[in-house]
Amino acid sequence: MKEIKEPIWTKDFIIVSVINFVSILMFFLLMVTISSYAVDTYHVSTSIAGLVSSIFIIGSLIGRLGAGRLIGNIGPQKMLLIGLVLFFVTTTLYLMEWGVVYLLIIRLLQGIAVGTIGTATGTIVAMILPVSRKGEGIGYFSLSAVLATAIGPFVGMFMLKLENGFDVIFYMNTGLSLMLLIAYFFVKISLPPVNKQNGQQTEKLSFIEKFIEPKALPISFIALLIGFAYSGVMTFITFYAREINLVEAASYFFLAYAGIVIISRPFTGKLMDVRGPNVIVYPCLAVFAVGMLLFSQASAGWMLLVAAVLIGFGYGNFNSIAQTIAVKVTEPHRFGLATSTYFILYDLGLGVGPFILGMIEPHTTYRTIFVSMIPLILICIPLYYLLVGRKQKLA
Repeated sequence: MKEIKEPIWTKDFIIVSVINFVSILMFFLLMVTISSYAVDTYHVSTSIAGLVSSIFIIGSLIGRLGAGRLIGNIGPQKMLLIGLVLFFVTTTLYLMEWGVVYLLIIRLLQGIAVGTIGTATGTIVAMILPVSRKGEGIGYFSLSAVLATAIGPFVGMFMLKLENGFDVIFYMNTGLSLMLLIAYFFVKISLPPVNKQNGQQTEKLSFIEKFIEPKALPISFIALLIGFAYSGVMTFITFYAREINLVEAASYFFLAYAGIVIISRPFTGKLMDVRGPNVIVYPCLAVFAVGMLLFSQASAGWMLLVAAVLIGFGYGNFNSIAQTIAVKVTEPHRFGLATSTYFILYDLGLGVGPFILGMIEPHTTYRTIFVSMIPLILICIPLYYLLVGRKQKLA
């Protein structure tokens, strides 16, 4: 008799995934356009324009820390509503031109909103997915982020070419944020009651444990290192493409990257549920290293696009599997903290990487920078075994 699988694609799963997708799309759309807006509107320096762009990540980290802590008290649904209301309010405030300090404050507050939304949606998905298909389900859910990171920058660059492009962006984002807030009220999720562990265990928690899930730290630390290794690709690909005269091929890089992730992630998620995470993680890290090697040595368009496929398969699938591990090693009542812990460290790698690598770049070449990331990726293979892999069993 054929086994009936528990459903993944429920109405609530789809709505929560769409909320996650649109909020991240708007995040990346503004990341590639807001610095130009700051320069054009307020005539600030390049360094201040960079701060306007990057302060969003600081806000996101604050949002994840706060949301991870509060979810255990008020639940992920209320946390999501708080995030969406703040997101809508801050999005409408972009329509006012009250100076660069005002813009910095709005960017910081909206970063807090996005961090809150991301933690809440990730926690809700982890809770509503059936245990037997959690890896597959989180794989599908994380596709929303992958698609957003590919589509957001593309839409943003296209809109900059329009007349009054910044106004179009801000009005469109206001409409989208309102739609997300409305969509929330169509979510009717039956989550288990918040487990406060009869108050005694809560009091025994250290200050750190109130904001961070210790069991999720090992895989989250590896995600930080892998995010750091990838951050240079995400940030410097335009400059690198000019350096090696492959600008046209580079414009298709993230499309190839997103394409292979979309194709492969459903299979890797299913395989994790059946065979456990190790069978995915080790090959993914090896493939990521090979992709980075090819990327660093690219001298033709096809090499750059093949590198995109390899990096997409390796890095892209590792990211979703690692997120699943962070949740699976944690008790259900701390899913929120596990999700926020993972993304705090992962975002830290993505955020700190460009700053550090950017300081190194004037003293070397982009090729050398990308080559130097290969040993870091390879070191993560034995590190994963020591911290995580040897403790994993077949699902």
